[in-house]
Amino acid sequence: METLVKRNSSLPTLNTFFDDFFTKDVFDWSDKNFATIGSNLPSVNLKETDNTLQVDLAAPGMKKEDFKVEIENNMLMISSEKEETKEESRKKDNYLRKEFSYQSFFRSFNLPEYIDENKIEASYKDGILHVEIAKKDNGKKKMHKTIAIK
Repeated sequence: METLVKRNSSLPTLNTFFDDFFTKDVFDWSDKNFATIGSNLPSVNLKETDNTLQVDLAAPGMKKEDFKVEIENNMLMISSEKEETKEESRKKDNYLRKEFSYQSFFRSFNLPEYIDENKIEASYKDGILHVEIAKKDNGKKKMHKTIAIK
């Protein structure tokens, strides 16, 4: 967390440079969004309802074929690998331009014991991969009830 510092001058001095350098915690990564430092790890929302666990993964610009969704030993694994190559050439100018790009990510989530591995659905729409996992009947949360004392 940064500290509010009052300065008397509008021009930075050597002292303010050192003050800024030593007051900022260079090793504090706890609240950083890794997307700002060049990572392509997509954001995820997790939600639990009475009957399902839901995972929404933000991945705009992709197609449903780009994703791989797997479950093994109560671990949900979502990954993607996408490679694109663009080539442009003109024979009369002896010109060749070739560009390629590669994207990949892997996210995994530990799931509770009460999920039903046979009832999992995944869909991709408007840049969001939605995965819905049903709970087993005996894994549903019990109703909270207050008992009157007589």
